[in-house]
Amino acid sequence: MPRKRTGVWSGGLDLLSSLMGARSKKKAVARKPTAVSTARTVARKRVSAPRTGHLPSTRTAGEWLRSFHSAPPLAGRLVNHLAYGLYLPAAAMSGRGMPLVVMLHGCKQTAESFAAGTRICRLAERAGFAVLLPEQAKTAHPHRCWHWHDNPMHSEAPAVASLVAAIVQEHGFDHERVYLAGISAGAGLAAVLGVYYPALFAAVGMHSGPVFGAANSTLTAMRIMRGGSRENPLRLIETSVDVAGYPGLPAIIVQGELDAVVTKRNAAQLGAQFARLNRLVDTQGVLRVGEQRTYSRDVVDYLDYLKGGRLVVRVCIVRGLGHAWSGGDPREAFHSGKGPNATAMLWNFFRRQRRGAKRPA
Repeated sequence: MPRKRTGVWSGGLDLLSSLMGARSKKKAVARKPTAVSTARTVARKRVSAPRTGHLPSTRTAGEWLRSFHSAPPLAGRLVNHLAYGLYLPAAAMSGRGMPLVVMLHGCKQTAESFAAGTRICRLAERAGFAVLLPEQAKTAHPHRCWHWHDNPMHSEAPAVASLVAAIVQEHGFDHERVYLAGISAGAGLAAVLGVYYPALFAAVGMHSGPVFGAANSTLTAMRIMRGGSRENPLRLIETSVDVAGYPGLPAIIVQGELDAVVTKRNAAQLGAQFARLNRLVDTQGVLRVGEQRTYSRDVVDYLDYLKGGRLVVRVCIVRGLGHAWSGGDPREAFHSGKGPNATAMLWNFFRRQRRGAKRPA
C-alpha cells in the first residue's frame, strides 16, 4: 500500500461522473490520466452476447447473466478481462432506478458459489435490488484470491471499479444506492475499493476481512490475517489518504470470534479505520463526533459509531463463528449455518444509506 497522502479516491468520482455524462473537475493523483477515459470507452464494449439463465440452487425467478468486462489495461497486461455474474430480480428486470449490491467472493469461491452460500439472490428478490458478483480468474490466482495486498493500482480494484460504473450506466441502477460487500480476500479488496473509490459506493460491508494498508506482499498478508497490524491502524489510513478531503463511507464489519484464518483483531482495527475515515475519531482514536455504543444481542457483540443518531460504522463479532459467512448455506464452502444471517444484516445496514445523502461532514 502506498505510504503517501493522495487524492486517489477521487478517481472513483471521475470514473462515475464520466460514465454518467458529466466531467469532474478533480483528477486522481495516483492514477494515469488516461485511465478514466479508457474505462469510458471499454465500458461501451463491455459484453458480447452474455449467456442468460436462472441461477442454480437459489429457487428464484430472476434472471442470471454471465459475462465479462473489458477493463482498462494494467502494466504488463494489455487484455484485462473481468468475469462477473449479474442477478436481476423478476419484479424489475429492467433494473432502472434499482439499488445494486456488489459482492466480492473469497478464495476458492466463484460468483455462483458465493451467491448460493450467502443466499443473496433470494434476498434481492424480496427486497428489490440487483446483485453484481465480479469473479477472479484462475489465471490471475490459482485459488481465485483477490490481490488485496498489492499496490491498489496493480490490484483488481481499478477493474472492479470500472465494471461497477459500467454496469450502473448500462442498466440504469440508482448510482446513489450502490453497495459493496465481500468476505475474506473479497473483504480485503472491498476495503481497498472503499478507501480509493468511495464516490462509487453508498456503503461498504466487510465479512472476515483483514485490516487495510498493513500488508504489501503475500507473506505479510498472511501475518496480518493471523495477527492484525502491528502498526497503528489509524496511521495506516493517515499515510494513505487525505482524510480531510475524503467524502466519508458508512461501513459494517462482521467477524467470527473463533476465526483462525483472519483473527478478530482485524475487525477492531478496520472499525477504527473507518471511524477515522468518517472523521468520527481523531488520529489517536478518541471519539470527537457523535457517540459510541457497545452492547450484545443474541450471539453478537456490537460496537456502533453514530452521528446525529444515525449509524455510520458498525462492528459485529459473532460468538462461536469461525472463518465463514454467518447464517449462510453450510453446503457451500466458507459458509456456516451458525450465527445470524449476515446477508440480512448487511442489507439492513445498506438500505439506510445513500451516496451523498447525510454523509458525515
